[in-house]
Amino acid sequence: MSSSTDDEPPEDRMMDIQPTPSAGGVFSSRVSPRKAHTGGNKTTDSKEMDLEVASISDAPETEERDFHSKQVFKGWTLALLAYQSLGVIYGDIGTSPLYVFSSTFSSEPSYEDILGAVSLIIWALTIMVTIKYVCIVLCADDEGEGGTFAIYSLLSRYAKLVRHDPRHTNLVKMQRHNTDDLKTPNRMTRNVMERSTFIKWTLKIVGAFGVSLILADGVLTPAQSILGAIQGITVVNPNISSSTVVGVSCAILVVVFIIQPLGTSKIASSFAPIVILWMVFNMSFGIYNLVKYDASIFKAFSPYFAGSFLMRNGRDGWLQLGGILLAFTGVETLFADLGAFSQRAIRISWLFFVYPCLLLSYIGQGAYISRVPSAYANPFYLSVPPGMIYPSLVVAILACIVASQAVITGSFQLLSQIMKLSYFPQIQVYHTSKTVHGQVYIPLANWLMMIGSVIVTAVYNNTTALGEAYGACVILVSFLTTCMVAVVALIVWRLPVNLVLPVFLIFALWDGMFLSAALSKVPHGAWFTLMLAAVLTCIFVLWRYGKEEQWKAEESDNIPLSRTTVLRENKLLLQNGSENSTISPISGLGIFFDKSGMSDNTPNVFLHFIQKFSAAPEVSVFLHLRPLSIPTIAPDERYSVNRCYTYGVGPKKQAIPNCYRLIVRHGYTDDIVTPDLGILVHDLVRGYLISQNNSLSLSSDKEKLDALDRAWNSQVIYIVGKEQLKVPAETNIVRRLFLWAFLWMRDASRTKIQHLNVETDRVVEVGFVKKM
Repeated sequence: MSSSTDDEPPEDRMMDIQPTPSAGGVFSSRVSPRKAHTGGNKTTDSKEMDLEVASISDAPETEERDFHSKQVFKGWTLALLAYQSLGVIYGDIGTSPLYVFSSTFSSEPSYEDILGAVSLIIWALTIMVTIKYVCIVLCADDEGEGGTFAIYSLLSRYAKLVRHDPRHTNLVKMQRHNTDDLKTPNRMTRNVMERSTFIKWTLKIVGAFGVSLILADGVLTPAQSILGAIQGITVVNPNISSSTVVGVSCAILVVVFIIQPLGTSKIASSFAPIVILWMVFNMSFGIYNLVKYDASIFKAFSPYFAGSFLMRNGRDGWLQLGGILLAFTGVETLFADLGAFSQRAIRISWLFFVYPCLLLSYIGQGAYISRVPSAYANPFYLSVPPGMIYPSLVVAILACIVASQAVITGSFQLLSQIMKLSYFPQIQVYHTSKTVHGQVYIPLANWLMMIGSVIVTAVYNNTTALGEAYGACVILVSFLTTCMVAVVALIVWRLPVNLVLPVFLIFALWDGMFLSAALSKVPHGAWFTLMLAAVLTCIFVLWRYGKEEQWKAEESDNIPLSRTTVLRENKLLLQNGSENSTISPISGLGIFFDKSGMSDNTPNVFLHFIQKFSAAPEVSVFLHLRPLSIPTIAPDERYSVNRCYTYGVGPKKQAIPNCYRLIVRHGYTDDIVTPDLGILVHDLVRGYLISQNNSLSLSSDKEKLDALDRAWNSQVIYIVGKEQLKVPAETNIVRRLFLWAFLWMRDASRTKIQHLNVETDRVVEVGFVKKM
């Protein structure tokens, strides 16, 4: 599915039409074969259409199906998702045993330090991943979507924190708790958030910054993983040059990004066996080393040794936490990729397979290093059983290649989320699965990350240099997530503050311990990812600021038909102050693309059309396309046709002659706008008129049908709006610079008119200017 900008016509859609039987409450209108209209009185042959129009009677503008809802998977589907998650989510965190100990120690460690490091790794995996993310954070999803921005979106639905697009307000599923249902501390927390502009902007920036950190990590992780994999070959052949390693790494990076259009499911199913084999190798090697060298290392499960390590080594021990945190790099993708797999699938794969395999791997490496301290520099390859060096090398290289998949997929998920809340231009998004609605692919993001990863690989050229920049993003995202989930616990889950506060402090102190160590690497390389994240955050926040200013400028157009038109003697007149001017009829059927779809507002394009020409098509249809986050919509739920009224409700409700509203709900595999759109609209409106009075006994009903057929036979025109925004000259310089930057981004990303897949000579663009 391709998403279009707010100000341009929608992109190509093709209608999926299926026969539907007539039943109670559903009318059936047989459409005879005809020729597609191309303008004037001329027609060209088109494929014959023989269909039954289904269930397009008066219906609510917004229904439950219009809202995004969480998918729940069971049985074999859940098992398949758990299996596929292994091929995407755990590549990064699963390959950490290759370099954690070598990144932690710079010289041969003592036995006590080995015990302390293993203990810290065990408890990092247990507290950070298992308890915090798998058991708590995954619950803070926004209708099945994960990531820091999903938390922000969740909060914005339970508190008045964000201004929504006025045209989509009724499509936002607000679930704000009643004030009386909240305890005093929880209510005070929400009140402070809703009243403080500073807190609102802080949450906006934090949500966008969390996304930016993972996107920055999306550039760094593939480079780190694949470069580390190829450098592993030097264990077998030390004569391989650095330039060869970099060249091969860049080539593999390109291949990894090229295969992304295949979709998450196919890639995950293909990569899962590699990760499973890799985890089995780690588990079996760990057991082998425990049995052969030092089974007493199991006492590292006691947190005493972790505390003793930090107390004994002081500042050096604190700095070594920067290496320990590499044991859970990739944990943020468990949450970011939630929409692609589901909570239960991730919990099953982690708790029952990945978690025990990693624990045994690290404990086994610790057992080996306790007997051979010099092995800290390359513990995985040096501790493999005899005869397994080459198989383990091959599997390790493949696993490292897979490691980049987690953050790439997560980046797609997060970008699709921020576009929904207007923090980024509506770029092309493809849904790659009909089963799991959250699996998406974004071409522009894919190619930009590929270019960035290749450049980073070529510049840094070794994992030691990259390691200095690696990890800071992970722990910073973890800390931001801890803070935001604490707020969710108060105002969404309504947990008592005396429970939330102690738990928050525990996780915040744990995060802070690792974060402070990671930030010590900022001057040595971590500045790169933080700078990249800061730049992306500025872009996101700038776009959001520009959109809010655009909505303010457009508010003057959000007015009902009753304030712009007058119905007198069954004729529509245009209001011009105290005078009314006649709107002349234009022969033909006019299809106006209406972006709001709300019955109480005049479509901007229709208002500006009649103001400019003092004329309107003989029959007008306000067409609103409503994309839903499911693959396809059943034909009997797809269309809603209504009359247009100058007054929305009450005794003054007056229907405008020959004017209709058509709402078309469509999934991401449905295409709507095709050369046959005119035929479809005509038949839907005709079927609606027939359904209102099956006998057609009244002359007025017959006249409506005759007018519709006469207009269609005359010509079909498609009217789209083209809005141009201007920055007033009196605007202060800072605001003007921000708005100019927004307008430049908007012009560069807006959809072009040629993407409207109808007859080009039937398209009319109506331009209008708005001052911001």
